[in-house]
Amino acid sequence: MKTNGKPVDMRAKISAALDRAIKLGHLKIEEPGGEEVVKHYVEQAQLDLDTAEHSMEEKDYKWSIVQSYYSMFNAARAVLFKLGFRDQKHYVIADVLEEISKEGKLEPKYVDDFKASMRSREDANYRSIFSLETANFTLEMAKEFLNRMKALVKVL
Repeated sequence: MKTNGKPVDMRAKISAALDRAIKLGHLKIEEPGGEEVVKHYVEQAQLDLDTAEHSMEEKDYKWSIVQSYYSMFNAARAVLFKLGFRDQKHYVIADVLEEISKEGKLEPKYVDDFKASMRSREDANYRSIFSLETANFTLEMAKEFLNRMKALVKVL
């Protein structure tokens, strides 16, 4: 991240939540990912989004929800890798996004959208709870989220 034109190392300002996740082995610190790694995850996010749209066209709402979530997951992973983090559990992605939001670099809406998408994916996968409305909502969130993460990785 940059503040006043100078990079800010998010890893140097680790919150209690992230510190706990690191100690539990749910989040790892490593060298920030280069452009190729970031590009890979953004491309994966786009592929997942394209597949989610196709599933919607096929009226496969469950898989559209799952694929929309994975689009958001991969887009957020691009951000984590750019910062020098590697997730070991899905929930820590939301924790890192919250920290970025607290730094004023990401609107809280995107943290909420990620969490909502994760819950929708869990409902679809584990409880067979899904609908056209949820699939549409999750797909629209994923489109906006991917665009926002693409912009975010450029300024980190």
